[in-house]
Amino acid sequence: MEILLWLVPSAVVTLAAIVWVSWLGRRGRGEVDRDVAVARLAEALERGRPVRSAARPGPTVERSTGIAVRPSRATAPKMPTRRGA
Repeated sequence: MEILLWLVPSAVVTLAAIVWVSWLGRRGRGEVDRDVAVARLAEALERGRPVRSAARPGPTVERSTGIAVRPSRATAPKMPTRRGA
């Protein structure tokens, strides 16, 4: 148990920092005027949604694992060769 006593100062500093930051963050949490909120909502609704372009598939990269693996895509079958004919 005594070996954990060195954690006490860092725990106290951490808790003090958490309390301090949470107290500072409260100042900006005031109530917004109803007319301002309605104006912001109207502006956001007038803008509409952005148009997204069609997603392009990324480049296909063959992974190199250093061991023999089957190819990730099927390849065209090869024509058999005739020997001795």
